[in-house]
Amino acid sequence: MRLGFIGLGVMGTPMAGHLAQAGHSVLGWSRSGRNHAAARTSGVQTCAQLQDVFAACETVVLMLANDEAIDSVLERNTTAFADRVRSHLVINMGTSSAGYSQALGEQIRAAGGRYVEAPVSGSRVQAESAQLVILLAGDDADVAQASRLLAPLGRQCVACGQVPSALRMKLAVNLYLITLVTALGEAVHFAESHGIALERFAEVLNAGPMASEVSRIKLDKMIRQDFAVQASITDVLKNSGLVAAAARGAGMPAPMIDASDTLFAQAQQMGLGGLDMAAVLLAIRAGPAATGDV
Repeated sequence: MRLGFIGLGVMGTPMAGHLAQAGHSVLGWSRSGRNHAAARTSGVQTCAQLQDVFAACETVVLMLANDEAIDSVLERNTTAFADRVRSHLVINMGTSSAGYSQALGEQIRAAGGRYVEAPVSGSRVQAESAQLVILLAGDDADVAQASRLLAPLGRQCVACGQVPSALRMKLAVNLYLITLVTALGEAVHFAESHGIALERFAEVLNAGPMASEVSRIKLDKMIRQDFAVQASITDVLKNSGLVAAAARGAGMPAPMIDASDTLFAQAQQMGLGGLDMAAVLLAIRAGPAATGDV
């Protein structure tokens, strides 16, 4: 299949590469172009003009950072939008609010296109190793087509129902992930504040029933002070804000995500936005009064 892939970032680049290696003819584009060379080494053909992707490909995957980037790529709310999406299957793999995705899907369908939301559970490590969990929502036939197409990217594709059920699922998963890593950071700070050797703490935690792939990876990063990005503070802050807003919209108390959101906002204010989410440990260490670059 001739497949368009827009958004060759930290996760998009390896994802597009896996699709190319699975036998698809992948035409990729990103605004910055900084990862185009890396994508080409994985078999992705890149182009300089965004419109070339839509002209050549009936199915287009979006792996973009935010709503504004999606709107820009699709020329949403302009007269060019209908021509861009008509007769295309648009698969949106980014994370946005459920309301945004639902409205976008309605507009694409009204313009004669098809829409599937397909957010993923996982970060750079899982994208590189093709171990993402892909959540899909949309019309049954479109979801089935997208599931077959995206299967090379992950360990499982899960059909969640109609739009925006996949994004609601993603936000529920993210609530658990974000609060898990925040609690892990606090546990590390507790251990070091009480003179516990962190290597021994890791040995105990990793051997016990609470250990997980996420806890092992993030605990190792915290202990080694290795905050090379897998999922950045900036991206996690965006996601924690989406979860907190969705909780408020449902009228439910969400004290744990509210506390985590505050800590990631503090980390962002400390100048840590480009670091991995494990760097929330630095905000926990600094305490609530810390602001400014570190």
